[in-house]
Amino acid sequence: MKKLLLFVVLSVLLVACKQSSGHLTGTLGRPVYNPEVPLGMVYVPHGSFQMGENDQDVPFKHETRAKTVTVPAFYMDQTEISNNEYRQFVEWVRDSIARDKLYVGLEADDEAERFINYQDRYFDEGALEFADYDPSDRDNNRAIFNLNWDRPIDYSDELVVPLLADMYYPQPERFYKRREIDIRKLMFRYYWIDVKEAAKRGRINITKDGYESTGQVQDPASKSVEEHRTLISPPHPFTKEPQGQDKDLGFFNKKGQNNAIRGHEDRKRFIIDEVINVYPDTLCWVRDFTYSFNDPVSNMYFWHPGYDNYPVVGVTWVQAKAFAVWRTQFLNNWLVSMGDLFVNDFRLPNESEWEYAARGDLEMSQYPWGGPYIRNEVGCFLGNFKPMRGRYEDDGGVQTVKVYSYNPNGWGLYCMAGNVAEWCETAYDESMYEFSHDMSADYRYDAMDWDAPSNKRKVIRGGSWKDIGYYLHNATRTYEYQDSSKSYVGFRNVMTHIGRGGRDFSREGGEEIRSDIELR
Repeated sequence: MKKLLLFVVLSVLLVACKQSSGHLTGTLGRPVYNPEVPLGMVYVPHGSFQMGENDQDVPFKHETRAKTVTVPAFYMDQTEISNNEYRQFVEWVRDSIARDKLYVGLEADDEAERFINYQDRYFDEGALEFADYDPSDRDNNRAIFNLNWDRPIDYSDELVVPLLADMYYPQPERFYKRREIDIRKLMFRYYWIDVKEAAKRGRINITKDGYESTGQVQDPASKSVEEHRTLISPPHPFTKEPQGQDKDLGFFNKKGQNNAIRGHEDRKRFIIDEVINVYPDTLCWVRDFTYSFNDPVSNMYFWHPGYDNYPVVGVTWVQAKAFAVWRTQFLNNWLVSMGDLFVNDFRLPNESEWEYAARGDLEMSQYPWGGPYIRNEVGCFLGNFKPMRGRYEDDGGVQTVKVYSYNPNGWGLYCMAGNVAEWCETAYDESMYEFSHDMSADYRYDAMDWDAPSNKRKVIRGGSWKDIGYYLHNATRTYEYQDSSKSYVGFRNVMTHIGRGGRDFSREGGEEIRSDIELR
């Protein structure tokens, strides 16, 4: 019996030796990550540059004092987000609302033949039998009915029309009795994490009986709770809920030392639930210009195919952020379905990223194309702006032009100067260059509704079709309010690169990392 036991123990040890060498090797069997440039984006490697005015500060604004800034590698949209790209977001929201209403149709439909036709058209084939359908249990139906997103909804389908009736304008509001989607119904619910708030430390949460939430007794000989805290946040001014409550994950050893490890007591307060209407403000063309006739472009610009490749405008800063959240989830859901890994979120660029990208790898360049002039050698304008005291058409376009117009800069980015100005993530402050960090310089402020208007300013960069040449400078900065929509402001997305971020993108893959481990 002892021999048998010894044999089993030795066998286990031999097997264990085959699985591990006993040395520090890291977790084995990890997937190899090979980064890919997202469709429609370009790779911008890390680098340092002189951020701010490098020519005479003509209007003496004294707000763009030059400073050296380093920017990590990222991907950036090659062009501004076009009408057609933003329309994909709008139609996705529309179809999501419509598909949600199809579940209501299941509850209301009690005819077997009609039900089967309905299921075959819009749900996964063979998902269930009619006998499995319970019109009184919506949650059950949602669990067993799988909507088929690959099958587009036919909004003229006789089975669908009555179910989606409330998505359209009511009869008194229809123009020439046209049956059109009520854009006020296109509400998008999304979530984002308030990382800045989560990074704060607050008071340790202790129960009334002296025990921490972990059940551990606070040692009287140790430092007090008051001395351990680093920050106490006041109650939220709107919800009146306490802020900054921390969970003490630390442990007191026999000497009375505490390792002071913290964790938040309630993580859900950092997950922000938001709902926003996604349709762009098409009336901005009329609102922005007094005594100017812009009705035709207001009526046609967003939806007509003739404007598909023109930059989307009339989008607020908050709508642009919602678009980035939707785009992130849209891509990540597809990656997961393909058995791949998540990637970083799409987002608006911060101000330093935008300027670094606009400079196109050129030192001290005044414009994205490099030179100090806004015309080329044959006298043609190099961007879409307001030249020659109001001769808008001299640069090739009266208002906006297609997003890939003119030549790209050194990184391959189009229209970084002119066409439409672009939202940045950064909050606008005249002294930002003074207090911002020299690594990926940025300043963020989440303005509340009751904040002063000056706190709702967000940086816009690049100048637009209606701006003079000064606003096309790489370093020129100005602002719009986060809840405003303008006919001359659009946006593009960026995504932070995962990896070292060097200039040779072919050496950014996981194979290089794996070879490093093997060579150790």
